[in-house]
Amino acid sequence: MRNDLFNMDKKQDLSDPDPVRRAQIQSKLPLPKRFYKEAAVAEHDGKFAVKLDGRAVKTPARQTLALPTRAAAQLIADEFSAQEKQIDPARMPATRLANTAIDGIVNDPQAVLEDVLRFASSDMLCYRAGSPERLVNRQTELWDPIIDWAASDLGARFVLAEGVMHVEQPREALGAFSVHLGQFNDPFAIAALHTITTLTGSAILALAVAKGEISGAEAWKLAHVDEDWTIEHWGEDAEAAARRAVREREMIAAVRILEAVSAS
Repeated sequence: MRNDLFNMDKKQDLSDPDPVRRAQIQSKLPLPKRFYKEAAVAEHDGKFAVKLDGRAVKTPARQTLALPTRAAAQLIADEFSAQEKQIDPARMPATRLANTAIDGIVNDPQAVLEDVLRFASSDMLCYRAGSPERLVNRQTELWDPIIDWAASDLGARFVLAEGVMHVEQPREALGAFSVHLGQFNDPFAIAALHTITTLTGSAILALAVAKGEISGAEAWKLAHVDEDWTIEHWGEDAEAAARRAVREREMIAAVRILEAVSAS
């Protein structure tokens, strides 16, 4: 049971990048029973390992689940402690993110950073509504300060467009943005940065969070300007709200991991 704790993540049909879809798939599987009494953190080879009743937790690739700071490892231990009769990986986003960092990103961090850069080339913040006027004004009010920050602090001057037709971003803007992405070399920070990017649809928001310009909560709000506008005028769909709640849990976990490893 201990060896197979997160092996469900390795099966082909369970590797969906969408947290909602992944949770739906995993919900159909029998969950392992909680077999431990205590989840704790212990120093291990200069890092901080998560241990269940004194035994180190392993990743799906059978590596020790160890993080660079005690605070980061404690986030994982807290997720294990929060499990009740069964262990539900769908409700352990920080643990899954750490597994991804250890088993995958550490081997090729540049590929993940390049994927974040691809988001920047068609960033959500750069595509604006043409109408109604109040939505246009809201996007301008809330999104322009982040675009201005990217220009002034990062040297990345992004081009804005109306509608959904692709606009080519200046090579200089993407080059400047890439330089700042390249400052991140910790695999856990990169995993968190990528997660925030995919959940918000904005690499600019993700980098703003990573650099402390805005909080994770602010980024989440900015990422849902259009969706919140629709809810205000047409009401909220229960299923959509549930999906958003799952994504928000993933977002919170990623921000906490990012903050914890950046504090080292």
